Amino acid sequence: MTLDQQCLIAMGGNLPFGASRPEATLTEALVRLREEGVEILGVSRFFRTPAFPAGAGPDFVNAAAVLRVAQEPEALLALLHRVEAAFGRRRETRWGQRTLDLDLIAVGGRVLPDLAGFEAWQRLTPDEQQSRAPDQLILPHPRLHERAFVLVPLADVAPDWVHPVLGRSVQQMLDDLPQAARDEVEVL
Repeated sequence: MTLDQQCLIAMGGNLPFGASRPEATLTEALVRLREEGVEILGVSRFFRTPAFPAGAGPDFVNAAAVLRVAQEPEALLALLHRVEAAFGRRRETRWGQRTLDLDLIAVGGRVLPDLAGFEAWQRLTPDEQQSRAPDQLILPHPRLHERAFVLVPLADVAPDWVHPVLGRSVQQMLDDLPQAARDEVEVL
């Protein structure tokens, strides 16, 4: 079966990779994805966002991209992890500082592993979110509707994408966030 599906990714980083600043690393990661056969349909502007939790490190540079791929979501996630590793990403601390973060946010309207699995991860408390990581791919990203640093860039490139569980577009989910959260995400 040949797949041709649109995917949304969130990109970020707050540490240099060698002499490269985070915005250069994000740009080079997109080049690497193209070299790996990923078609890039759109890239947002770059934004500066405070580290989370507050005071956890330097500000992040965040962006989003719309990709077209001909592979299953798990294979795309593995590719994203390989690209992260090529740019010095180490997975030592959940939500820690990093040179590059490529998060698979959505693959079309797919819900993985299934609706019950998605909802279980979406209901986690903040403490559980910080201490637990899923052992399988959860799509769409269970926290995307809560994160201005994801939604602001996504609104640049996919404002009309509709969350398959919540039934809300990217723009609607962004509009649902408090103004203070949206204001923290500043165009570079």
